[in-house]
Amino acid sequence: MQDDWLSAEQVAEGLGLHVRTVRGYIRGGRLKAVRIGKQYRIARTDLDAFTGRAAGTATPPRVEVSTVVEVDTLGPRAADRLSTLLVAAAQQRGDSTEPLRVRTLHDDGRGRLKVIILGDLAATAEVLRFLDDVLTEENRLFRTDPADPEVRDG
Repeated sequence: MQDDWLSAEQVAEGLGLHVRTVRGYIRGGRLKAVRIGKQYRIARTDLDAFTGRAAGTATPPRVEVSTVVEVDTLGPRAADRLSTLLVAAAQQRGDSTEPLRVRTLHDDGRGRLKVIILGDLAATAEVLRFLDDVLTEENRLFRTDPADPEVRDG
């Protein structure tokens, strides 16, 4: 029975608020509470309704990441290949409920590829690791120095 009721101090700590803020919500009628003596008690169901959570469930917050990565010294063909790899890597992810979106834009004048990634935290991190692997381990595929005999970017 004690687990069903919380003090204003416990609610404040759980929400990361000052206890005076919680008391203000109670006095203003935004948060339902029962006054017992000089203390307020808040039912867990009322706290869940106040925070927007379904009763008794601990739903993690939805997190979306937007990331912009700029890759310098890429010619148009190398940028096109890298863009294709990144879009394919994003589409390969079948385990995520939210789609991962990857957009690319190449600036021919500067030789710079801008990669924009939108999606959940884990999927974005996975694509960033993939990008890092491609650029560090296979960077000879993306060189633009025409004097280099290994150049594959015309």
